[in-house]
Amino acid sequence: MTYPIPVTILTGFLGSGKSTILSAVLKSDAFSNAAVIVNEFGDVGLDDFMVVHSEEQIVEMTTGCLCCTIRGDITQSLLDLLEKRKSGAIKPFDHVIIETTGLADPAPVLHTLATHPQFMIQTRINGTLVTLDGINGLHTLDQYDECVKQLALADRIVLTKTDLEIDPAAVHDLKVKVRDINAHAPFVEKAQVLEDLPGLFSFAQLDQDVKRADLEKWLGQDQHEHHHHHDHNHNHDHGKTIHSFSLTFEEPVSQQAFVLSMRMLLGNQGENLLRIKGIIRLAHEPERPYIIHGVQHVFHEPAVLDHWPEGVSDTTLVFITRGITKETIETYFKTWLNPEHVDMLEALE
Repeated sequence: MTYPIPVTILTGFLGSGKSTILSAVLKSDAFSNAAVIVNEFGDVGLDDFMVVHSEEQIVEMTTGCLCCTIRGDITQSLLDLLEKRKSGAIKPFDHVIIETTGLADPAPVLHTLATHPQFMIQTRINGTLVTLDGINGLHTLDQYDECVKQLALADRIVLTKTDLEIDPAAVHDLKVKVRDINAHAPFVEKAQVLEDLPGLFSFAQLDQDVKRADLEKWLGQDQHEHHHHHDHNHNHDHGKTIHSFSLTFEEPVSQQAFVLSMRMLLGNQGENLLRIKGIIRLAHEPERPYIIHGVQHVFHEPAVLDHWPEGVSDTTLVFITRGITKETIETYFKTWLNPEHVDMLEALE
């Protein structure tokens, strides 16, 4: 029984094509060892592919993939799946895909996965996959905060309906608008999804043998290299401006000062820090990079690598915020990482 089990969040606004992707997953032999948590069986339209149907609302597809509906809430559904897997009541699975509703904010699910004691041991967050309607996306982004929030938390964006008759200029405008919300998540179009469905659910993970390309992919910098030091803004009529930017520090940073600056930032601005990813070079242990990843006020336990990827040595932090400018974040770090504060903190140790 291998842990942790990767968990992928599949989200997207109403009518953006989540069910189409789920249907393809459940019919694919490549996902024979996966478990999928959906809102309603009927929405996916898979009656002909079900071979086992139980009162527990868990079905096995002809491909071997398990599918269950959400009972009560996502947390309880996932706990039930893990317990049944452990007891042998259902076949083992090595990947979980969770579908959220079209109006859902994925942040609470990510929070739960990052902080629930059982999930912290038995699962890991694989990534967040967001579907976006290529025809109606511009209108949806202008009208619904939920769509903006989903895209801000995306690790990968599936642009749907681009195979229909659609003005290429409109698709370009949509991508530009999305880049102002999330400058880093790569776009995937429907044809690519069908060509490599397993690849759609494969996200860069950092381990002890991480290469520079892997790190850049995880941070999202391989998608938007020329934007590393720019602040991208999305002015939304129904909410605060979304900013997407990165900060780089060439010198190693004090652990005490960095922790304090992050605590101050989270305490004052936590709900508006939609996402933070970073690799940190600490002054007391500069040869070992620390990896951080947080959504709003909740952070995963930092990971520590044995060495830096070749060609990488600077602290890099990638932010997606709501109503917080790059200059504001820089001020926090300039205040708390300046030598006077560092000396004071070290004297108190």
